[in-house]
Amino acid sequence: MILNKETKTQLISKHRVHDRDTGSPEVQIALLTERINLLTPHFKAHKQDHHSRRGLLKMVGRRRRLLDYLKGSRPDAYKEILEQLNLRK
Repeated sequence: MILNKETKTQLISKHRVHDRDTGSPEVQIALLTERINLLTPHFKAHKQDHHSRRGLLKMVGRRRRLLDYLKGSRPDAYKEILEQLNLRK
């Protein structure tokens, strides 16, 4: 349920804006999406785990706020990150 170092490094290198980037909205959205995707199967098996579900909902909300920020500041980067992470409906 947690990201290992290799996966995290790969995500950061794929979505970074510059060489030393670890905190741009694109990187944060990619990391949150990966964590959300890892937690989702847990809730299919453990429907009564409400404490962890709250953490999942907080992550989804944080990702939504980052996506809204990116959409307002750089719409082209917003569209690109949606396509890369398959977040479009």
